[in-house]
This record gives sequence, structure tokens and C-alpha cells, in this order.
Amino acid sequence: MSKLFQALLTGLFFTFLLDFLLFLGIFLNYIRFLEIDVYYNILFADNQNIIVFLFFTIVIGYLITYVKNVYITFITIVSVFIIIGLTLIPTIGYEVGKTLLMKKNVIYKDKKYTFIGDSYYNGRKNITFYDYELKKVIILNKKDLIK
Repeated sequence: MSKLFQALLTGLFFTFLLDFLLFLGIFLNYIRFLEIDVYYNILFADNQNIIVFLFFTIVIGYLITYVKNVYITFITIVSVFIIIGLTLIPTIGYEVGKTLLMKKNVIYKDKKYTFIGDSYYNGRKNITFYDYELKKVIILNKKDLIK
């Protein structure tokens, strides 16, 4: 039982570091580039995928705790860290952020207007939105939108 607990905690620790690197790259190269007003902590907390996080926790914990071949474990862990660390490169971080956070050709409506464009970031209270007609980035308040 203690070895299983150790595997889960080890996997949780390394997955948290990977997650931190991923969202740091997205924050630096997508959020800041588009000048979206959101803090790193909110971005990190609101965009977690618990299934992916648990999968990597279990796989990494298993590799570190149960696999006897140190070289396979080391090469695998370092390779995953390098791949996730690539998000710190501006073009890669931007594309990953765009893939995870941007929605193209979205339509939002409020009482007066219909907005057609790209949703750059869907936050807690606001949506950062590029309107095709206005040809600029606007902030839409979620409370004002009709569902």
C-alpha cells in the first residue's frame, strides 16, 4: 500500500511541474501576446483537465516507482519535460494556447447586438473576443449575453 501511495504522490508532483510548465508557456506566449487581462493562477485553475492530469499522474508515478530500468524512466521523463517545455518558445506556446483556448467563428448575442468572431479566451466573468465586423478585440460581459 505504501508503494502505491508513493507512486501516486510522485506522479502528482511531477505532473504538477509539467502542468506548471505548460500553462507558463501558454501564459507568456498566448495570453500576454494577445494582452488578455487574466492572472496566471486563474488561467491555471480554470483550464485544468482532471482526466489528463490523473492519467499523467498514474503513468509517471508508475514509471518512477515500479519500472526497474532507470534509463527508460529517465529518458521518458526527460523527453516529456522537454516536449512540454517547448511551450516556452513563443511560436509553439502561442499555437498551443490557440489550440486549447481559442474558438473560431463563434456567435454571441446580447439584447442589442450579435457578435460574430473568434473567442480568444473565455474567462470567469468576461470573454475576450475578436469581432469580425469591428475588426478589433472587445471584452464581452458574460452576464449580458443571451444563452
